Amino acid sequence: MKLNKKLLATGVLAASLFASHAYGAVSAAEAAKLGDTLTPIGAEKAGNGGDIPAWTGGLSSPPAGYKGDGVYVNPFADETPKFTINQSNVDQYADKLSPGQIAMIKKYPDYVMPVYQTHRSAVYPQAVMDQTVKNATQSELIKGGNGLGNYETDTPFPIPQNGLEVIWNHITRYRGGSVQRTVGQATPTASGDFSIVKFQDELTWRTALDDYKPGEDANVLFYFKQAITAPARLAGNVLLVHETIDQVAEPRRAWIYNAGQRRVRRAPQVAYDGPGTASDGMRTSDNFDMFNGAPDRYNWELVGKQEMYIPYNSYKLVDQSLSYDQIIKAGHINQDLTRYELHRVWHVRATLKEGERHIYAQRDFYIDEDSWQAAVIDHYDGRGELWRVAEAHAMQFYDQDVPWYAIETLYDLLSGRYLALGLTNEETNPYEFGVQRRSRDYTPAALRRAGTR
Repeated sequence: MKLNKKLLATGVLAASLFASHAYGAVSAAEAAKLGDTLTPIGAEKAGNGGDIPAWTGGLSSPPAGYKGDGVYVNPFADETPKFTINQSNVDQYADKLSPGQIAMIKKYPDYVMPVYQTHRSAVYPQAVMDQTVKNATQSELIKGGNGLGNYETDTPFPIPQNGLEVIWNHITRYRGGSVQRTVGQATPTASGDFSIVKFQDELTWRTALDDYKPGEDANVLFYFKQAITAPARLAGNVLLVHETIDQVAEPRRAWIYNAGQRRVRRAPQVAYDGPGTASDGMRTSDNFDMFNGAPDRYNWELVGKQEMYIPYNSYKLVDQSLSYDQIIKAGHINQDLTRYELHRVWHVRATLKEGERHIYAQRDFYIDEDSWQAAVIDHYDGRGELWRVAEAHAMQFYDQDVPWYAIETLYDLLSGRYLALGLTNEETNPYEFGVQRRSRDYTPAALRRAGTR
């Protein structure tokens, strides 16, 4: 599928308009819609008069059977699909699918999309929603959109005025103040053979540090540490990232501890289209969390808002009765275990700026209005051909009021391979929220302590 050259031109025009206008904070009158006709984080509170219901507060109470151990039971286990989208009827639903989703269905006869009743389960802690309402009248884009002004934490632009503000909402969205998780990543061959790489990740917002001081290291958004625990040949390697808000003024700080060399080195390649950790070339650094990092290499166009079938309430994919073999299949994950619902999404198109380099010339983002999480991203190569399709299978961590992902998938339409990240089915206590961390835990010197073989 070719890039639309007319839309490319529109993206350039949008960038030139952005350069001559200030964007960000909205008026108090506009912000008053939050909590009224809009949810506290900016979604339309009303339903669509059909399959999309009104937002009534989200899913914030654990269902019966949840033991508080990070193993999330399915609150919708009794529901069955309303219908299934497949090769025989995909054209009927094409207006509510991305080009990438359509391409996956047409490429694989067993790539189906079971569509269920829509539940608007996303909700954040009250303090996060309150801060988001405050951000509406104060947060602003600065330095050509590459940084945030008058911003401390949480969603900066609940009433976005352009595509870049939508993307910043995804980048900065709340994922728990400080969380540790143990997850698996698979990169199957075209025939379906795979081995699991296991990670222990830590993600701590600067404002959630036990020794947090306002104004100290103010350009840091969060700290991220990722240790490989398996297989043995990679175990002990550790990545440390200080995620800066303005990555043009101050590039992301990244270090890698190599267990074989017992050395800590700066890692400037952990950005943009640098190779993703242990991904066998199946993702870039900025494919992690669907998209992360500096937005400066692209022009960003807000195409609009639309209704779309996206992965949602994907609790089947974290069912501990399943093995990884039951999820990872040739070509794609086991789609019988997936769940799609009709939701409203923001459509943002990113086109590579003239003179900049990235393996993706265009990316089309479809971002859930209720959580600001990217749900689907279509990636195009330099020839204008649809290349990779990312889907994030979302779920609500109902004991923490945190929307996040069960797993992320990134499909390569050309090679027939893919990456699946976030697998927890064979892990014990995979998520731990509220871990206590201090700034000294995220220094380069701490990497050697974290690296074991």
